[in-house]
Amino acid sequence: MPSQPTKQSPVEPWSTLHPVSPEDGAAVAALRKMVEPQKGMLQGIAARQPFDDIMAHVPSAQGVVYEADTVGGVSGFWCRPPNARPKQALLYLHGGWYVWGSARAYRNFVGQFAVRAGAAAFIPDYRLAPEHPFPAAVLDVQACYRGLVERGTQRIALVGDSAGGGLALALLSLTTSEASGGALPVGAVALSPVTDLTLAGASWESRAKAELYFTRPQAAALRDAYLSGHEAQDPRASPLFGSFVGLPPIRVHVGDAELLLDDSRRYVERAAAAGVDARLDVWQEMPHVFPSAIGQFAAAEKAMSAIGPFLVERFRADAS
Repeated sequence: MPSQPTKQSPVEPWSTLHPVSPEDGAAVAALRKMVEPQKGMLQGIAARQPFDDIMAHVPSAQGVVYEADTVGGVSGFWCRPPNARPKQALLYLHGGWYVWGSARAYRNFVGQFAVRAGAAAFIPDYRLAPEHPFPAAVLDVQACYRGLVERGTQRIALVGDSAGGGLALALLSLTTSEASGGALPVGAVALSPVTDLTLAGASWESRAKAELYFTRPQAAALRDAYLSGHEAQDPRASPLFGSFVGLPPIRVHVGDAELLLDDSRRYVERAAAAGVDARLDVWQEMPHVFPSAIGQFAAAEKAMSAIGPFLVERFRADAS
């Protein structure tokens, strides 16, 4: 059966709903049955290895070479595709609720973006909570961005998922307000980003049963480990409350079966209202950061096939 056409909301012209295909619907149902016993079970630093194991299973992209490096004083990994263009780079900020995740575990996933964008991608191992609470992660990604600029990188796009998506959007505001000329980011892509650490979005309740992986108490504990008493509305922690003035184009992809749906929706709504070229793609029945399920969901490949051309266009836009 052919998939249904995408639908643009008449009320929200900045948002597009992608109906689920029967095949993906069946795949999600099977996944739900498998992961339901573990929902909300990943807790604290003990979950770092299980989380890394999950992310390391993303298929690698053909021809990508992985290289350890340190940029701006922050260690990490380069993902270099054979079609990489010079002086352009993706800065990919990994997810993991600020407590989990590593550049090594994310290499395969980020390599998929690098191939599609035709640009090398660097994944920094920013410091994790609770050992290094806010604002350590923000300071690290800022230093890494500046390190790329100092190396002569002229076109930088920011990409991130979940907590890393929130970091990418916070960094986007910080670099846009602080930088000038060629140091400005050309655009950003965020997958299921954390944009509001007050956890005030309606989907924390409306999607509580639909969510496959997380629970509100689990997320609150991870949030508290990261903030360590700091104000949740600080724009560096919650980009929903940051400045949208002068931001470059932004694309956000989110599943409609996840707790963070409204983090994406409210962020894009505010960005669009501020005149930013911001678009939200909502994927019916898809779980958190579903593009990492390449080879499992057709929607994952469709989303990646939309993200790649967007990044290519942003690298080329206004390039001298």
